[in-house]
Amino acid sequence: MLLHDARRPARRGADGQPLLLEEQDRTMWNRDAIDEGLGYLDEALAMRRPGPYQLQAAIAALHARATTAEATDWRQISHLYLALLQHLPTPVVERNAAVAIAMAGNLGEGLKWIDRIAERGDLTDYHLLHAARADLLRRAGRLVEAITSYNAALALASNTGERQFLTKRIQSAGGEVVSASSGCVVATVVTVA
Repeated sequence: MLLHDARRPARRGADGQPLLLEEQDRTMWNRDAIDEGLGYLDEALAMRRPGPYQLQAAIAALHARATTAEATDWRQISHLYLALLQHLPTPVVERNAAVAIAMAGNLGEGLKWIDRIAERGDLTDYHLLHAARADLLRRAGRLVEAITSYNAALALASNTGERQFLTKRIQSAGGEVVSASSGCVVATVVTVA
């Protein structure tokens, strides 16, 4: 919890919108809390009884230790997520593993994982599944598909900051916003008198 909370001040911009990890000002991270969290993790790892909490803390530690977004050890993070799946085989952990795999350099494989989750019907109503798919598609240069997935995420998101973030992503990809509120699709009706 310390490792996650230490990064909280940098997770949102002045406008309240979420910032991706690569956009965060890492100087805002609380280094004292990170050091304390790393100390607790070292103690837990010394017990040599890995479990879901240790694995999640190890993932958070790799993020916290990276001085730049480019220095993030995505390969190790993806391996830790695969281990975490053995303890917590949930669709959310699987989604996180898919993103880590993609960020570790295997974008196509990460997208396949996301698509398998979606095909099973897991997380259909979870906006972060669609947002993750959209981001991976954007990174792959598949902007039309990314816009569709961003709009699917926008239709499900209820947080104002997240909705604004997704709207900006759609627009920056050259698309139009087609969902106006959570679960609602915009339709323009013209009445002729």
